[in-house]
Amino acid sequence: MVSPIDVAKRLVLGRPFRSDRLGETLLPKRLALPIFASDPLSSVAYATQEILLILTLGGLAYLHLTPIVAGGVVVLLAVVALSYRQVVQAYPSGGGSYEVVAENLGALPGLVVAAALLVDYVMTVAVSVAAGVDNIISAIPDLNPYRVAINIGFIVFLTAMNLRGVRESGRAFAIPTYGFIIGVFVLVAVGLGQTLLGHTPVAESAHYQIHAEQVGLSTAGVAFLLLRAFSSGCTALTGAEAISNGVPAFRKPKALNAARTMTAMGVIAIAMFSGVTALAMITKTRVVENTCDLIGFEGNCRTDAQKTVIAQISAAVFGGHSPAFYYLMVTTALILILAANTAYNGFPLLNSILAQRRYMPRQLHTRGDRLAFSNGIILLAVVAGGLIYAFNGSTTRLIQLYILGVFTSFTLCQTGMVRHWNKELRRAEGTSERLRIHRARLINAFGACFTGVVLVVVMITKFTHGAYLVVIAIPILVAVMWLIHRHYSSVRAELTIDPDDLETLPGRVHALVLVSGWHKATQRAVQFARATRPDTLTAVTVNVDDADTRQLAQDWDKYHVGIPLKVIESPYREITRPVLEEIKRQRKSRPRDVVSVFIPEYVVGRWWENLLHNQSSLRLKARLLFEPGVMVTSVPWQLHSSHARDMMRVEHSPGEIRRGITGGDASPVNAKSAGTP
Repeated sequence: MVSPIDVAKRLVLGRPFRSDRLGETLLPKRLALPIFASDPLSSVAYATQEILLILTLGGLAYLHLTPIVAGGVVVLLAVVALSYRQVVQAYPSGGGSYEVVAENLGALPGLVVAAALLVDYVMTVAVSVAAGVDNIISAIPDLNPYRVAINIGFIVFLTAMNLRGVRESGRAFAIPTYGFIIGVFVLVAVGLGQTLLGHTPVAESAHYQIHAEQVGLSTAGVAFLLLRAFSSGCTALTGAEAISNGVPAFRKPKALNAARTMTAMGVIAIAMFSGVTALAMITKTRVVENTCDLIGFEGNCRTDAQKTVIAQISAAVFGGHSPAFYYLMVTTALILILAANTAYNGFPLLNSILAQRRYMPRQLHTRGDRLAFSNGIILLAVVAGGLIYAFNGSTTRLIQLYILGVFTSFTLCQTGMVRHWNKELRRAEGTSERLRIHRARLINAFGACFTGVVLVVVMITKFTHGAYLVVIAIPILVAVMWLIHRHYSSVRAELTIDPDDLETLPGRVHALVLVSGWHKATQRAVQFARATRPDTLTAVTVNVDDADTRQLAQDWDKYHVGIPLKVIESPYREITRPVLEEIKRQRKSRPRDVVSVFIPEYVVGRWWENLLHNQSSLRLKARLLFEPGVMVTSVPWQLHSSHARDMMRVEHSPGEIRRGITGGDASPVNAKSAGTP
């Protein structure tokens, strides 16, 4: 009998995959691009907006600095793309920044990078989904009161898609990603074409004036404003390292395909970001953090949301109610929401690598039914959903926690690559090989210096605006991972068999069968205990009710059980404590002996029956596990309700029987463990 939970699970996730089908989930470049590069590509939708938000703090006077800031972001994006091409070619096994830093700079810097990336992946989900919902609200303002609920709904959808598997989610996300790329390129082409023909598009906010928050800035103040705008524009680089983390998911040749995908991502992102920024300047788009700072805003600035920059540009170029406008808004919202898919691939994979090296719980290394790292996916969804709720789905508030982790990993990764090339240079033979390594080292050295400067700028400019939370979170994560690793190391050391250890057998085995009444379950437990041939065998009952105890004693004599029955008095009607005291007394007199406790238990088929049976045995077993020299054996008795749960039934996929896959070789779709009731 298949439970409703199983049916729902299969409808959402599909059939489970066999382990030997892992190779079928590998990605061609056309699917790898939307999966691993959707985050940096989608950031085009809000990177320009973040630059304008900061520059307008000083009013309209500083918007002419936008091209300078955008130029710096373009150069940085090109440097990062080139630098990470070296990473994917040098480290095709995946792991990206973490593996590079851990191998070349040491375990502790590696954990810093891992913590920074984990924080960044969580923020990627929160910010991407929130930004996507912003664009939906730009098109349909009446949805603004339901912002948080819509955000959570999209996170649930993304989680379900990724639980279905990497390849399947890639197919689902490819169309919106490519649709967005085409839409932006058409927007830029049409907008620039209109400008060249003398019909310059004008944004709806072009006639707005702005209440400046920063008035009369000094030269140092302008420089700081410029740096802060640059650090905000660097959100265009988020997720750029995801391809280096996901190299194992590519088809062969993995490193080459990943490098080409990295190049394609860099070229497309630079072209789209430059085009959108140019159109923002041409259309004179205005955007502020607080809508009430806009002089001339039509509507209630306290409740109505301002349209995003890309929405204003699209409305100016295509018209605010044209099909092209709604097409771009839909694809923008979709790719921003689906950009979180970059994190849904990077976060579980990085956790799996960390778990394999004993820095994270081992459960995060386990693949689920669809060969995805299900535990990591669910963990990411829970944390990101919590952030969305805590920050009320506000992109502006969430984005302040963003990109600090990105540039921490960028800087340390490029520094680690410089050391990697130094090692390679000592082993290189031939002039051409040495020239190639020198060129690669120069690229990574420049990248390390550039991203290091940006890291300092981001730290200074964003610290008081929320980045301090990330500064606190990263050391805490590092400490947690270090403690987890220390725990696993101590357990391994404790369990390692020393050559001097003697294989000593217990002196004697004393078996105790815990009984509460004489029935079939008790009879089976006694028979099984006898079959183990212990040195002594005793039945033990705790007297919590005199009438029940007398009846048990009478049945014991009536059915000639043949082993002694010991009654333990319990004036306070406890069961666990008297049994433990009895066992301790036996072990105290014979410390080299082993006490084997047999506990009869009912196996039931319905969840609510678990509440009616076995509660005392569960508590007793949980306590006995902490007693040295005590072995606990559960002796099950299957009640009739458990017979409906066919443990051996296997559903075959089409063609499996024809190919000779039967029994245990097939995927046990409906097999369920009975568990201990």
